[in-house]
Amino acid sequence: MLRGECVSRECCDPADDRTSERLTLTPRPDLAQPHDRDHGDDHDDDHDHGSEGELAPWWLDRNFLLPVASGVLLAVGYGLEWAGFGVSATVIQALSLAAGAATFAPSSIRRLLRGKLGVGLLMTIAAIGAVLLGHVGEAAALAFLFSIAEALEDRAMDKARTGLRALLSLIPEKAVLSKLSGEVEVPAGDIRVLDILVVKAGARVATDGIVVSGRSSIDASALTGESIPVEVGPGDSVPAGAINGGGALQIEATADGRDNSLTKIVELVEQASARKGERARLADRIARPLVPTVLILAALIAVFGFVTGDPTTWIERALVVLVAASPCALAIAVPVTVISAIGSASKYGVVIKSGQAFEQLGTIKLVAFDKTGTLTMGRPQVVQVETATGYDRNGVLDISAGLERHSTHPLAEAIVAAASRPATIDDVTEAPGQGISGSINGSLVRLGSPRWVAPRELAGVALALEEQGMTVILLEVAGRVVGAIGIRDELRPEAAETIRDLWAAGITSVMLTGDNQRTANALASQVGIDEVRAELLPADKAAAIETYAASRSTAMIGDGINDAPALAAADVGIAMGLTGSDAAIESASVAFTGKDLRLIPVALLHARRGRRIMTGNIALSLGIIVALLPLALFGVLGLAGVVLVHEIAEVIVILNGVRAARRPKSVAVS
Repeated sequence: MLRGECVSRECCDPADDRTSERLTLTPRPDLAQPHDRDHGDDHDDDHDHGSEGELAPWWLDRNFLLPVASGVLLAVGYGLEWAGFGVSATVIQALSLAAGAATFAPSSIRRLLRGKLGVGLLMTIAAIGAVLLGHVGEAAALAFLFSIAEALEDRAMDKARTGLRALLSLIPEKAVLSKLSGEVEVPAGDIRVLDILVVKAGARVATDGIVVSGRSSIDASALTGESIPVEVGPGDSVPAGAINGGGALQIEATADGRDNSLTKIVELVEQASARKGERARLADRIARPLVPTVLILAALIAVFGFVTGDPTTWIERALVVLVAASPCALAIAVPVTVISAIGSASKYGVVIKSGQAFEQLGTIKLVAFDKTGTLTMGRPQVVQVETATGYDRNGVLDISAGLERHSTHPLAEAIVAAASRPATIDDVTEAPGQGISGSINGSLVRLGSPRWVAPRELAGVALALEEQGMTVILLEVAGRVVGAIGIRDELRPEAAETIRDLWAAGITSVMLTGDNQRTANALASQVGIDEVRAELLPADKAAAIETYAASRSTAMIGDGINDAPALAAADVGIAMGLTGSDAAIESASVAFTGKDLRLIPVALLHARRGRRIMTGNIALSLGIIVALLPLALFGVLGLAGVVLVHEIAEVIVILNGVRAARRPKSVAVS
């Protein structure tokens, strides 16, 4: 399992830090009951969760028990001290110290024995030193404030994670299968490919599938962000977690119950904490050397005290400096923001696969769109078929469909659907972005674009079809062009609105397509895209993206296998729909579970806002350290004052980071 994205309080060893474990989800857990996290020996208690993985109220969270007990005892101790009961006050303050320190001192010592340093060690040393100097109350205040800040940090991270983990609760615990013996109820995790699910009105779909009988509407808004129910019937695909409307459906499973699009979403977002973004690495670079540097600085200050003959004063200041320079807030400045923002985005259909991708998404200045299946509906239809002498419409379509049955290109489905009897073709080979070839009765047949199959005697016909906004596919048999198939794929209704929103955000849009220039220009003008690069092979698309990326941060949006090289070449590759080709999804940094283009500007603005929050958190964290160091060194602030300022700053950083989870107002797609 991949670990999380951050330095934690124990920031010197990310492979063993507690924050990274807080960010980790188990791939494909028990579908109905997400597991509680396990912090290992760095944290003995898990946060309590309510039903279906929800966090319990903070007063029922056992991770708050010791910090709260420490705070109550501290208040009582100060009250007794104020009333003149010195011995009793010291005893109560010592109990407060023990309760607070129990949350971080044991794990810090265990890590030290393994040769690892961390912020908890700085706090432990400071508390011990304060006790040795007779400041039990200040040591107790340090332990209380540090422990309560840790508990708040844990809860903030769990809250961000729980929203994503709750996606798994969209899958029902049980599913009804249609068997020869009748209907059988089984655990959702036991569903296998080709099982027939019986989904009644109002029930959730337990895994991805294709409708084999019945008609209804499904609500997949929790997965795709698209709030309008979609009408489905035989042959239509249905995602796991969708809610069936008013009609009963029988659905043939296309994925196992534990390996479907919904579990894929959770797994992809889980992996988002595996790679660090620019700001995460910046926080790492600052925080890692800071802990040992602070220890050395504190030691030098203490030695200076012995040299000047006033060890007590300078040892006390060394302890205060130890706390003042601790990178508490810095350690969580980035991760709490990243996991909050990524988890929030996943709930409206934007799956961001890494912290690095999230940060890059916020820098995008140019978006390159693939045409077919991205700007268009992805449901092309054969509109017109022109044939050479000796061939008719059905003959051309049957041979073409025999070839296209072996292809995954969106246009292939249109040709297969239009044919009555697809021919049997041998030795089929596909050339991505060009076409497909094979043999029939010993004759070579090729089907592809006019760039690959020269139109020759059908050149005039092909040109006329293109001028009507159609994509032209030519069929060649034994070296002779025998048919021209005109296919049209309508633009998505929200495409023009999306381009306008991107322009308003200062983001340029371009179209990259393998289609002919005339068809591409016609479609681009309808949506408001000025720059079009057409007749591109997959390698050409990748080269175009590299050219754009050399001068500005570039995102590529596509959904097909021919888009994979361009998606990989972009600063951020965005795959439209988790039902797209595996190659596109694997090559992309971001995947949209739905097809609504209006989520693109929303996602980009969401990431911009997250970057601003991260930058502010880092600046605040560093500013606190810079401001506190001289105050601590010259005795202006004591131990309790420095601790209080640090922990207030940490709470501010946490609350600011959690703001990144706020759902953008324009997400509600209607």
